[in-house]
Amino acid sequence: MSLGRTSSKEAQLSAAERLQWRNQQPLASPFVDPDSTESELNPFDRHYEQEWNNRTARDSEEKSLREDQESENVQGTAHGRENQGDPSGNGEMEKIPEEVDRTETPGAEQLSWRERMRHFTWTWFTMTMATGGIANVLYTIPYRFQGIYALGCIFFILNMVLFVFNVTMISLRFYWFPKTFKASFLHPTESLFIPAAVISFGTILINISQYGVGNTGYWLEKTMCILYWCDCGLAICFSIIIYLVVWSTQTFTISQMTPVWIFPAYPLLIIGPHAGNLAPKVSSPSAALQIIFSGFVIQGIGFFVSLMVYSAFIYRLMTQKLPKESLRPGMFISVGPSGFTIAGIVNMGQELHKILSRPEYADFMGEGLGKLVGDVAMISANFMGLWLWGLALWFFFVSVGAHWSCATRGKMDYQMTWFSFVFPNTALTTATFAVAKALDGNGSIRAVGCVMTICLVITWFFVFVMMIRAVIIKQILWPQKQEDRTEGGWKEQTAEEQRRKQRDPEAEDGLYKVWSLRKTRRGATGEGNGAQDTRTRRRGWSFRENMAGTG
Repeated sequence: MSLGRTSSKEAQLSAAERLQWRNQQPLASPFVDPDSTESELNPFDRHYEQEWNNRTARDSEEKSLREDQESENVQGTAHGRENQGDPSGNGEMEKIPEEVDRTETPGAEQLSWRERMRHFTWTWFTMTMATGGIANVLYTIPYRFQGIYALGCIFFILNMVLFVFNVTMISLRFYWFPKTFKASFLHPTESLFIPAAVISFGTILINISQYGVGNTGYWLEKTMCILYWCDCGLAICFSIIIYLVVWSTQTFTISQMTPVWIFPAYPLLIIGPHAGNLAPKVSSPSAALQIIFSGFVIQGIGFFVSLMVYSAFIYRLMTQKLPKESLRPGMFISVGPSGFTIAGIVNMGQELHKILSRPEYADFMGEGLGKLVGDVAMISANFMGLWLWGLALWFFFVSVGAHWSCATRGKMDYQMTWFSFVFPNTALTTATFAVAKALDGNGSIRAVGCVMTICLVITWFFVFVMMIRAVIIKQILWPQKQEDRTEGGWKEQTAEEQRRKQRDPEAEDGLYKVWSLRKTRRGATGEGNGAQDTRTRRRGWSFRENMAGTG
């Protein structure tokens, strides 16, 4: 009987305590009531209460400043519209939006250069790709004149300086903001541009093969042969890894498709031109033969992967119309696969013909077939180059036509993908010179290539100046302005969230977790009786859930 009375009393007490806990006022901070009993007090209350009050005061001050600035913006907009009059003529002013998107308004707040470094994305390596491409084009011009070699060297050296700059800046980004390294691999757009660093490295190697090998000692030739195989390994590994990461972590629809999907295959596409420039300067015929054959294999992989993505791009254009204007510069990426393949296979085919004409290779692929194999390889490469040259020109004119509406409107926000106006078209220009070479130095095609070279150099200067202007007016290196922006379910932290987390690293998660964990440990260590320990542990978890819901 006494046992039943005891159970009934405990049940009533437990129910009363639960009711009392449920009826408590909602907590606005992660601190218990200072007037509560000593057994319920958090031993870190004073420290965290002071930190919480300081942070609350800062948040209130920032909120008031934002409200004042937004009200001034709204008043300024309304005043400007009053001066302009009512455009509709019905006596009513157009409704002014009450909220201002701070992430999309460059002047809404100020960020330090260190905070802006958070948005230094992999797309900056497209700048070095384009600069190295210009040096490559200047080297392949068939009409040589005094100073053109020096001009090519200037772009070559500038490309190396810019590459070091990019490596330094993106390393600082990952050092200051470590989480952005993993995020760059998982972001649906930025991850596609990671191979740009490998492509930039490959263009530097191509430029060294052009401007360095043959003008220095044997040591550079040997070094470049080793670096060529390193470039092949990097190209294969990065193209596979990036595609696997994208296929494993992202879900794309056909409406989101752009030629940027080809970009992870671009490191493979410059192996052929690399082999075509290095093989003629290698003193060992066997080493040159190995370079040429590997160049054919890897170039074939890159081109056919790109060709399969081409079909998705054409399907997207047929069903979803052109991409939005800010993404249209990326359409020129579709010019690159054909252009690089032409420049690679034509040069490799002609060099293979020279090597197999040697007496030591007379029985290559069969008795007395060496010279015939070389002839067939050169002829096949030349005609394949002509075939693909037409495809590259077709994609070039489609990409130019797609920018007609942008040109007529005269407005298109700057993006680092503007260097797509340069780099893929350097491939088309070198391909044009290669086709002219295959056709016994056709003068008309050479002239077309020279005109394209002049246009490319002018375009490079224009894009480079616009890049500097975009940095100044905060079109790039700014939240929601580059390829790390919020999209496809990926949410980028706002500038305010970034600064708040830098000031108080534990404000978002650590403060609540430490307090809740402390409460749990107190119950687990046996302070008080068993019922009190259970209540303490339950209150700690309920408190964290409540804060998670109210946050």
